Amino acid sequence: MKEPTFFADPDRLAEAIIAQVGETIVLGLPLGIGKPNHVANALYARAAADRSINLRIFTALTLEKPHPSRDLERRFIGPVSDRLFVGYPELSYGLAQRAGRLPPNIEVNEFFFLAGSRLHSPSAQQSYISANYTHALRYVLDRGANVFGQLVAKRVRDGETRYSLSSNTDLSVELLALRRTAGLKILTVAQVNSDMPFMGGDADVAADDFDFVLDSSATDFPLFAPPREPVELTEYAAGVHTALLVPDGGTLQLGIGALGDAVAQALVLRHRHNAVFDDIVARHVTREPPIAHERAPFATGLYGCSEMFVEGFINLMRTGVVRREVDGALLHAGFFVGSRAFYRALREMPASELDKLQMKAIAFVNELYGGEDDKRRARVKARFINTAMMTTLLGAVVSDTLAGGKVVSGVGGQYNFVAQAFALPDARSIIILRSTRTVAGRTSSNIVWEYDETTIPRHLRDIVVTEYGVADLRGKTDRDTIAAMLSVTDARFQDELLARAKAAGKIEASFALPPNWRNNTPQQVAKTLGPARAAGHLPLFPFGTDFTEIEQRLIPALQRLRAASPIEIATLGLRGLRTSPDPDTQVCLKRMELDQPKHIADHISALVLRGALDQTRSA
Repeated sequence: MKEPTFFADPDRLAEAIIAQVGETIVLGLPLGIGKPNHVANALYARAAADRSINLRIFTALTLEKPHPSRDLERRFIGPVSDRLFVGYPELSYGLAQRAGRLPPNIEVNEFFFLAGSRLHSPSAQQSYISANYTHALRYVLDRGANVFGQLVAKRVRDGETRYSLSSNTDLSVELLALRRTAGLKILTVAQVNSDMPFMGGDADVAADDFDFVLDSSATDFPLFAPPREPVELTEYAAGVHTALLVPDGGTLQLGIGALGDAVAQALVLRHRHNAVFDDIVARHVTREPPIAHERAPFATGLYGCSEMFVEGFINLMRTGVVRREVDGALLHAGFFVGSRAFYRALREMPASELDKLQMKAIAFVNELYGGEDDKRRARVKARFINTAMMTTLLGAVVSDTLAGGKVVSGVGGQYNFVAQAFALPDARSIIILRSTRTVAGRTSSNIVWEYDETTIPRHLRDIVVTEYGVADLRGKTDRDTIAAMLSVTDARFQDELLARAKAAGKIEASFALPPNWRNNTPQQVAKTLGPARAAGHLPLFPFGTDFTEIEQRLIPALQRLRAASPIEIATLGLRGLRTSPDPDTQVCLKRMELDQPKHIADHISALVLRGALDQTRSA
């Protein structure tokens, strides 16, 4: 066994890498929090200072501190960012690319962006590689990667040092296996991080899997830990519909964000507070779901097989929703990103519990190939739940790219899970989306007649869920697909979409919208779910938050302002002018440093915020 070479200085490590591989460096980095930031930054600094060095970085999901452009958002996010990201070393290549200042000898190829973060970066848009997650390692190797770096956890037992790939077994497990068994020539570099949970199983690797190791208290840093998103009633409405589609004894894939948290909370309510869940369903689900559904608690429980280990899985496990074991595991996943509380929970979890949360290669989770018989036996009654930006009326799904080709995020594993849903006899793909979006006061439908870019083609249409219900599209005719999609469309856009379908000859001219579909309105959602929120069953942050109480009070008002038109903002300003600030409002203004405005712009911001606070409080 060959011991790795240890370094305490990232610059010395960068020199050693260049001495080993030469001045052409093709650096592979895991997505998300698995990146060895100090190693990447040291190599970037060397290449930026010496144009004879060519550095190409292949990665995904480069995480960055938020950079809000609006005054009120800056005032809100600034203190939050100072708390949550203190000590986190930002990635130099990411900052340079965002600013349009990447040197000509440095190229960054990503196959998945932090959602929306690279919309205005020509460099990122031009160098983006569209890829299924399961194909990413192939592309890394095809491009001649000669260095691979990873952030790892470290453990010493009985004198033996072991490292854990922790958050990112996704591509690393396969890469290290190729290096061990197939003679893959690639320099492997680890950076030790004390914040990283030590995950076992496939994530637990020997020291000799790495050539170089950066291990120093000077380069230790807190993991990137974004705050949890607030869950609005719109998300809960979709989550309740989705929870009815998850059968006991089945398999669950769950995505990140507010919609994923809404589904998780709805499943917890169904299991732990079934009478409450029944009441919510009775109030909110006014139309019978078009497919078989279950409302009872989980007798057998679920098994998690999810591309991303989202924070909600811990709550699902602790409440008994996820408790069906497969090969000793309650969950198999490929990567994770989460809050500080999430990382701490994993670090402090008893070994008997942690061993049941097993990180695997992404190909294990996202595909049936390799051990297919065992996977088929394990993944019974699977529900692969993912989110989308838009869908067409004919069932195509838009999840990653806007019309005109600008990439918002990436394909990731969505296509893989849809394919699995069709390959397994009792599985379904569930795509959840909000039926509308509002920008600068203009509300648009997320269900459209057609769209230039699609992530999932319409011949793989399956189940679509919005806050208004469930559309079962699998095996349906185009005519019936259109009708089903109209049933979950916001009422404000049904007539226009129906007219488009009739004009195209895809639905009969005599088709009329049933009267109860006209109830697809935000007001109806607020009416049916408002009592459950008031009773605390549908909280803004179901699994905890890093926001203070004052910040939680500010969030609804700031969301209202973000969606408002210029006229609506002016109206809110007038409302603020007419409203005397109460002590609660004063506390909020002080948090935003607007309690004693000094400039005209600050006075205007204070009035607008006062109006928004008053409106959201009285809503």
